[in-house]
Amino acid sequence: MRTRGAVVQKAPGPYEVVELELDDELRPGEIRVRVVASGLCHTDDHFATGDIPMAVYPVAGGHEGAGVVEAVGPNTPDFDPGDHVVLSMLPSCGRCRWCASGMQNLCDLGANMLRGSRFDDPESYRLHTLDGRPVAQMCGISTFVEHTVVSADSAVKVPRDLPLEVLCLLGCAVGTGWGSAENSAGVRAGDTVIVIGVGGVGMNAVQGAVHAGAGAVIAVDPVEFKRDTAVAFGARHAVATLDEAAEIARERTNGQGADSAIVTVGITTGDHIGAAFAAVRKAGTVVITGAGQATDVGLPIPVMELSMSQKRLQGALYGACNPNADIPRFTRLYQDGLLKLDELVTTTYALDDIAKGYEDMHAGRNIRGVVRF
Repeated sequence: MRTRGAVVQKAPGPYEVVELELDDELRPGEIRVRVVASGLCHTDDHFATGDIPMAVYPVAGGHEGAGVVEAVGPNTPDFDPGDHVVLSMLPSCGRCRWCASGMQNLCDLGANMLRGSRFDDPESYRLHTLDGRPVAQMCGISTFVEHTVVSADSAVKVPRDLPLEVLCLLGCAVGTGWGSAENSAGVRAGDTVIVIGVGGVGMNAVQGAVHAGAGAVIAVDPVEFKRDTAVAFGARHAVATLDEAAEIARERTNGQGADSAIVTVGITTGDHIGAAFAAVRKAGTVVITGAGQATDVGLPIPVMELSMSQKRLQGALYGACNPNADIPRFTRLYQDGLLKLDELVTTTYALDDIAKGYEDMHAGRNIRGVVRF
């Protein structure tokens, strides 16, 4: 069948909306979804700029979406047409070592994600250009497309009476940020936490740290609008620079420093990580959640301080969340008024306005922009 979607023809390059051919014959374990909404995450921009290179171009973007199941492939239990689903940026098979150990975010199915092919068949693609060339699917789902075919391992059912235009954020932004605080930083009641960069992911790190009982969350962002929003989301302090945040943390802790610092900058560099490292106390944790250029290596961190102060550097993929457990949990938190979703969405765009959405993201105008199909 034909559909429309936003693709990057080559990197660096812009997103442009084109007609695509979508496989209509579903394989076992696949579902076809009519996408209702998709978040505009900075990671999709990384693939457009080439900071994170895809193995195959063109690529259809989008990895944070939600929609309605239209059709179900053979031997695909648990899904029916009409089901509402959040499409997870990370698949989870439930059987590999990582899934069996409660680390679904590291599922082995992710091995071919940068090829954009079917997870179990690296030479097979669900999307094609009208002249037959394969089109890679971002994270195997491509939520910048009006209709998409995905593995059932990438879909999580959600209640039909909740708005998909905000539940779509559960596919990436919420789990990545909230989990970075709750799981990766291990925030405890009374902690002093610095969150560096409070866009769509960082704002959820603020929410997660507040929910975990942090005594003070210090938000850092050069954009005043984002700082004001962070305060509304529970941050006690919001400042423009990490130097200011580190000073506040030391004042609160008898000069020791923050218990943890979570780096959620859109384009993360070694300098961000080095500054965060200097801002935490002995045995403190620096969580690196933001993505940078794939070729960047080396961190400006004193080796002696790393070992003798027993500090910890912790990477975070989807906030170390488990999609099949945590997406339903976040849904309940939203229903109970403990997770802000509506307030995360600053602007809603049509698919044809996706370039404007990324222009607004770069200008710091959005916490999260959402494409509403």
